[in-house]
Formats: sequence, structure tokens, C-alpha cells
Amino acid sequence: MTAALTVRGATKRFGPVLALDEVDLEVQHGEVLAVLGDNGAGKSTLIKCISGVHRLDAGEIEIDGLPVHITSPAAARAHGIETVYQDLALFDNLEPAANFYAGREDAGPRWLPRPLRVLRRRSMADATVELLERLQVSLPDHAATVGLMSGGQRQVIAVARAAVFASKVVILDEPTAALGVRESRRVLDLILRLRAEGHAVIVISHAMDHVTEVADRAVVMRRGRKVGEEIPSPDSQERIVALIVGTSG
Repeated sequence: MTAALTVRGATKRFGPVLALDEVDLEVQHGEVLAVLGDNGAGKSTLIKCISGVHRLDAGEIEIDGLPVHITSPAAARAHGIETVYQDLALFDNLEPAANFYAGREDAGPRWLPRPLRVLRRRSMADATVELLERLQVSLPDHAATVGLMSGGQRQVIAVARAAVFASKVVILDEPTAALGVRESRRVLDLILRLRAEGHAVIVISHAMDHVTEVADRAVVMRRGRKVGEEIPSPDSQERIVALIVGTSG
């Protein structure tokens, strides 16, 4: 089975610092892969290279078995990769529909120059409601601005937006950080629905209980290298922690 995303020999330096040292990784369609490690392990650098924020110094990336050159976030999105960082990158003064379509606005007629087109606000609002319902995301008021919503509601909006526009891979950086139990539950349920819809999902998290619940595999990084891989379960948590802190073997 061809992987949705394959990374081979990913290497990245920042001056004298070797942030990534020949890292290999792959994630299948309909799979949730957790990337684990302490601060400074290289997790964020890896996803930023996949997302086009940084360019690899060496190594290659494949989408559905075909080599791709990801040189910018726009290039990553063009290849079907969407990333949700911890800051969510939402516009607090806009409602969910405007956040969904920011930079991708539906406007017409298309034969007019873009500055002269008229935004199809109703169409975008209706499409957003339909998409959120498909993903079983419930919001109390679709017309409310995002800044008035709870942390969990904001998080599911950001994740749902990524899911809508990602044709291949959704990357989530600490999606349940700073959320309460109920709000974390909403995000975890959404991740499971993304997997059920066939998305390849990469999750970076320090919450081992959340990783155990939603991830099919876990890759552990330390000091810029991939040091191990496990199937997350209550029985494997001790081995995963040992890999993270460097006491395994």
C-alpha cells in the first residue's frame, strides 16, 4: 500500500546545530501517526519542513509515492498538506465561515479581475455549516466571531478547516494543549473522524493518554533523530517514555 506521505533521510541544519539527522517517516491514508519527543527533539522542525516553513538540506518527501519539492507553505497546501499549529492562526474578529475561506474566498463572476468580484458570503456560510455537520462539529452560533468562542471550539474550527482543504495529510501540533477534559474530547473525536474519512493525520503531542487513544503508531524522536517506533497502548507507554528520555535498552 502506497503511503500518503513518505519522508526519507530528512536532514536540516541551523548553523552548527543539526536539527534533523536523516529522519525517515511515513504515514498511510486513514492512519493517525503520533510524533513524540522532548523539547528540542526535532518534532517541530520536521513538521515545518513537511509544511514548507523550512527547506530540507537533504532528504526527500513523497506524496502517494511521487517525489515532491516543498519549498513554501503554499507548495505544501498545493500538495494536499494542511497544518494546524498551536497558535491556530484564526482571525478572532471573523466568524467560522470567514476563517474557513480566508485566502480561499469564493467570489464571482470569475471572468472579472479578482478585486472586482463579489464575495459569495451566503454560499461560504452554508458550505461551512454543511462541512462542520459532516464532521459532527457542533457550534452554538455559526454567526459568532471566533474570538468569543471557547478554546475547544476554536481548536475544532482550526482542525476542521485543515481537514476540509487537506486532500492528503493533516498535521496537528499539540491539538489538545491547554484544553480541559470536555474540550479535549471534542478534538480527539474529530481526529478519529478524520481517520475514518481516510485522512492521513500526524499528531505532535505530550499527552500520552491522548496518543494512546487516537494514534495507530508512535514515532519517537530525540536530538534530531528517530530513535524508535511503537504501537501506543497502556502496555507500551513505559517503553515509549524510555525512548523519549533515552533510557531504553
